[in-house]
Amino acid sequence: MEFDFLKPLDKEFLDYVLGLSPQHLGSKIVMHTNEAMPDLDKVDIAIIGVLENRGAKNADSEVDLKSIRKELYGMFPGNWNFSIADFGDILSGNSKEDTFFALKKIASSLIKRKIIPVIIGGSQDLTYAMYRAYDDLEQMVNLVSIDSKFDFGKENEIISADSFLTKIIIDEPNNLFNFCNIGYQTYYNSQEEIDLIDKLFFDAYRLGEVSNNISISEPVFRDADVVSIDLNSVKSSDSGNFTVFNPNGFNGKEICSLSRYAGISDKVSSFGVFNHNNSIPESVIIAQIIWYFIEGFHYRSNEYPFGSRESYLKYNVPLEEEDLVFYKSDKTDRWWIEIPFISNTSNKLKKNTLLPCSYEEYLAACNQEMPERWWKAQRKNVI
Repeated sequence: MEFDFLKPLDKEFLDYVLGLSPQHLGSKIVMHTNEAMPDLDKVDIAIIGVLENRGAKNADSEVDLKSIRKELYGMFPGNWNFSIADFGDILSGNSKEDTFFALKKIASSLIKRKIIPVIIGGSQDLTYAMYRAYDDLEQMVNLVSIDSKFDFGKENEIISADSFLTKIIIDEPNNLFNFCNIGYQTYYNSQEEIDLIDKLFFDAYRLGEVSNNISISEPVFRDADVVSIDLNSVKSSDSGNFTVFNPNGFNGKEICSLSRYAGISDKVSSFGVFNHNNSIPESVIIAQIIWYFIEGFHYRSNEYPFGSRESYLKYNVPLEEEDLVFYKSDKTDRWWIEIPFISNTSNKLKKNTLLPCSYEEYLAACNQEMPERWWKAQRKNVI
């Protein structure tokens, strides 16, 4: 049984939770104890710690998640009407591959049951195991990484928090349809890496772009399956991380807004926060990031997958080279653009006929500007 990999929460922490008031979040969460596992049939979100840090530069330090849990469970919930469970921790295996295997099996089992795993790492190479959890689901995967770096490595390099993306791209089975980086800082990425992102028709948004207009990231999350946050994408003055000093990055409000976008997305089915240094200040921001993801989940509109399109307004925009079709939801005012897949497209992709977009992209199309998002999706379809 894959859940045998999980270590129950210890008595000291459970005693802390028992000391909370009935109004605190911790009092409303089902805990994995030595006596019982949470009932999978009654869980919507599963919080899982992964005590694996060997992919990080500070690999000698152990992962301690108690302070994160205390900060999170000491908060008050919103008016939420779903069930959250803490499944405890996946211990560090004899090798990183052992830990990856355990996380992959557990995450895959939860996703199949429509339970969203919220993973607290550990080093960010655990994202690879989250991606591999979709191998048995017969679907293509869209991965979003909130990170100051792209995390490319050499082809034969041992997987780490700085190189896991290369392994995701080259390893079989290759289920990656799209990768998007949000918040990269140019001086941390070589021009060759930036060119490679463009060559692969992936998406990347610079830190300044997103900070100036954070709403440009919302359509990205709407089409994501996996969201991975590198805490080093948050500037040290807001994260409290002075072990690895980051003078620039997202502020606390911005990273929580991005997390809320991820939660609101009907498509996001796994979420992870990685690369922290066990400090108390970092625990506060991580707890708030997770809180906002859960808050976003509460406000999901269930517009994906699409059933009838009768509840959407359809807009035809004729361009010189192509007639574009946009849809606007009369429920949320969000926009989509239709991607006409060719006949020999893989069956895995045929359901991805509508691509999230923004109102600004619709306006640009009305001015005879082809949306880059549409063009990249078409190129992936042809190749």
